[in-house]
Amino acid sequence: MIEVFIPLVLSVCGMIMIVSLSFRNNILNPYAQPLKQFQFIGIGITLMLCCMKIHPDTFRKSSGRLWGVSFLLLVLTLIIGVRVGGARRWLGLLGFRFQPLELLLFAVPIFMADRLTDKQSSIGRRSDLHSFLRPTMMVILMSGLPLMLQPNLGGTIIVAAICFVMHIERKGWKYPALGVVIAFLAVVILILIAPYRMRRVRAFIDPWDDPTDTGFQIIQGLVAFANGSVTGVGIGRGLQQERYLPEAETDYIFPAIGEEFGLIGTMFLLSLYAVWTWRAYYIYRDAKTPFLKSLTLGLTASVIFPMFINVMGVTKLMPLTGIPMPFISAGGSSMIFMWMKVGLLLSIKSLNKTKRKHKAKIINKPAQPEIILKTDDSEIKQTQDQNITADAENNNSIEKTALEKIKSDDKHEHTSKSK
Repeated sequence: MIEVFIPLVLSVCGMIMIVSLSFRNNILNPYAQPLKQFQFIGIGITLMLCCMKIHPDTFRKSSGRLWGVSFLLLVLTLIIGVRVGGARRWLGLLGFRFQPLELLLFAVPIFMADRLTDKQSSIGRRSDLHSFLRPTMMVILMSGLPLMLQPNLGGTIIVAAICFVMHIERKGWKYPALGVVIAFLAVVILILIAPYRMRRVRAFIDPWDDPTDTGFQIIQGLVAFANGSVTGVGIGRGLQQERYLPEAETDYIFPAIGEEFGLIGTMFLLSLYAVWTWRAYYIYRDAKTPFLKSLTLGLTASVIFPMFINVMGVTKLMPLTGIPMPFISAGGSSMIFMWMKVGLLLSIKSLNKTKRKHKAKIINKPAQPEIILKTDDSEIKQTQDQNITADAENNNSIEKTALEKIKSDDKHEHTSKSK
C-alpha cells in the first residue's frame, strides 16, 4: 500500500540522516538517538496497525473526550511542563517527553468532522454563521489560547488552518475568509507584543543583520542548501556534522538532508509527500459519508500543513515556528501520532473498499429469468369469445332471476287483494 510505503520511506530517510548526524554530534554514544528513533517508529507502526482495525465511528463516539483530554494536557503543560528553549511545550513522563500538541492535532480532525457533519445535533442544523462560531472558532480559540501561552505560534497556525479547511469543505468559504483576515491581524498583534517573535521576524527579514545570534540558524540552513547544490556532498560529509546547524536532527533536518543529498534528495522527499497527498485524495473521493470525507481531509491536512510550515521556515519563505518535519525529524510524539493518522486513513480506505465490493455484488447479481407465455392469436381470440359468451350468459341469468322475482311479487300482491 502506497499510503504506508511512503511514510516508511520517509522514516527510513530520517533515520539515515539522524545516524549520520549522531556519529559526529554524539561521539560518546552515537547510537543513542538512532535507537530511540527506531523505537518510536516501531511504536508508531504498531499503533497504526491497531488504528487500521478500529472503525472510525469508534473514534467519533469519543471525539469530544479526546479533544477535551488534549486541551487539559495543554493547560497542564503551562503548569508543570518541561521548559526547553524558553517554551513550555512538553510534559515529562517516565523519562520521556510528550508534546500534547501532537495529540491535539490527532483529536481536532475527528472532533471537527463529527460536529460539522452531525445532522442530529443542534450544531449540524445551524446556519453557516453559527456553525462557524461553533465549533470552528470555538476549537481555534480554546486550543490556541494555551498554545500561545506556551508559546507555540506554529501549532496555533496549524490548528487554525485545519479547522478553516474542514469548515470550507462542509459549509463554504464565506466566513472562514473573514476569519483568515482576523487571524492575520491577531498574529501581527501577537508578534508585536512578544519580543522574541519580533526578533524572529527581524531575523527572517534580514538574518545577516545579526549573523551570530538571531540570524545564525537561518543563515546556516541556507548555507547547508548552498553546500549541497544539486547532488549533495555525500552522506556523513556535511559541514553541519560539526554542529554548525542548530537543531539539525529536529526542526532543521531538511537543510541537513539538502546538504548531504542535494537538490535531488530534497525534491525526492517533497515528491513523496505529493504522491502521499494524491493517494489521500483518492481516499477522500471514495468516502461514502460526509463524516468520513471530512475526517480524511482533516487528517491529511494535519500531516501536510506541518511539512509546508517546516519547509517554508527553513528556506526563509516565512518566519521560523519550530514545527518538525513529519515522519523525518527526530522525536517521539510527532512520529507516533503521524503513524496513527496513517492507520486511521487506512481504516477509512478499507471501508471504502468494502462498500465498493458490496455495490459491485449487487450490480453483478444475475437477473431472474423472465417467464414468457406464448399463445397464438387464434387461442387469444377463442379465449376472448369464451369470456364474452360467459358474460352474456351471466347477464341473461341475472335478468331471468329478476323477472321471476317481479312475477312472484305480483302474484303475491294479487292473492292478498283477493283475500
